[in-house]
Amino acid sequence: MSAPLPAASSPDQHKGKGALFAYGFMALPLAFAGLPVYLHAPDFYAAALGVPLASLGTVLLLLRLVDAVQDPLIGSLSDRFSHLRWLVLMLGSLLLGGGFFMVFTPPAGEGALGWFALSILLCTTGYSIVAINLQALGGLWIAAEHERTRIAGWREALGLIGLLLASIAPTVLDQGAGKEAAFSRLAWLYLPLLALALVLLLRWLRHAPLAQEAAGTSPAFRWQDVTGDRWRRSFFAIYLANTFASAIPAVLVIFFIRDRLGAEDLTGLFLLAYFLSGAASMLLWQVLSRHMGKLQAWAASMGLSVLTFVWAIFIGEGDIAAYTAICLLSGLALGADLALPTSILADHIARSRSEGAASRLYAVMALFTKGALALATGLTLPALGLAGYQPGAPLTAQTALALSIAYAAVPCLLKLATMAWLWRKSALLAHGGATGHAPA
Repeated sequence: MSAPLPAASSPDQHKGKGALFAYGFMALPLAFAGLPVYLHAPDFYAAALGVPLASLGTVLLLLRLVDAVQDPLIGSLSDRFSHLRWLVLMLGSLLLGGGFFMVFTPPAGEGALGWFALSILLCTTGYSIVAINLQALGGLWIAAEHERTRIAGWREALGLIGLLLASIAPTVLDQGAGKEAAFSRLAWLYLPLLALALVLLLRWLRHAPLAQEAAGTSPAFRWQDVTGDRWRRSFFAIYLANTFASAIPAVLVIFFIRDRLGAEDLTGLFLLAYFLSGAASMLLWQVLSRHMGKLQAWAASMGLSVLTFVWAIFIGEGDIAAYTAICLLSGLALGADLALPTSILADHIARSRSEGAASRLYAVMALFTKGALALATGLTLPALGLAGYQPGAPLTAQTALALSIAYAAVPCLLKLATMAWLWRKSALLAHGGATGHAPA
């Protein structure tokens, strides 16, 4: 069941909406899995099964560390066995589906914490395998440079739909039956959704026009592959800085809505507005990137993010309409953050003839995404604690200011600095590493 490149295929023949949907649909169950696993599962195990919250937190911290560290290894192995990409995807899907099902169908009796740790490990490992290979396949899809943004846009838009579905699924499935029954239903419904996505992806893979890779010859991951190349070093540093700036409000949004805005019951609606706006903006950034260039469009999205999100500094209790507008407007920049960096990296892979390193390079991107979130969590929450902020406690003038600065002012300053950095490196990055790296 290998997926060779058909000799007579035209690259443009397989980029219709059907092919884009078949390729990108896997992003929906991938995104769907994240919210229940990391947001709902700890609460479920603590409230329904009586597992100590501190123990769950420790296990999750260790598992997040393992999840991030294993990404380069997954990327290296995926490149080495690229001729068996279909088998790698099947293995990853099996781990993802099995782990997700296990998370929400724990056995009765002792051992809930161990079951939680094992199921989360299987789920996150499978997630990483599928996600890294899905992005690598998008990077290897033979296409004109402007088409790569379209490919990434379809994938990320379907991912946002998955995130939106995950945000409402537990409530819809509850219907008075209780959390345990709702999550059991969620586990059973997830399996056919993932299976459908896998079938569509494998059918697409059989006929996909992919750049050829030197199967079985890929070396192990080396950081020198990133730090030793000027283009990669600059691109990944800018990507990390931009992702870190975005991760700070992502970490603090629940605290800000509850304690600063006083609108905890509307959290889901605010997030819905933000993600819907991001999904709707995908086409906008595809058009802009084609007319003004991907780097310029990415920089413009950073500027838009600052211009719209900076007003959150002045938000106070009860400013529901103003915050909704901020969510809608700042969400427009989300589409660019999701689609453009992966498309820019795909251009680099093609120009530098680095097809044999595609999975490793997207694994670095995945590692930096997770690292930025961990860094944002590890820095902002302790800093707010030092400023006297206690989640759920009434705000003083000092703690209200500290929360607003951390949530909005700091990310905006970081975005501005990153935008300036991107402009400074635009001449280097515009070449796409065409002459800066030998074939991997």
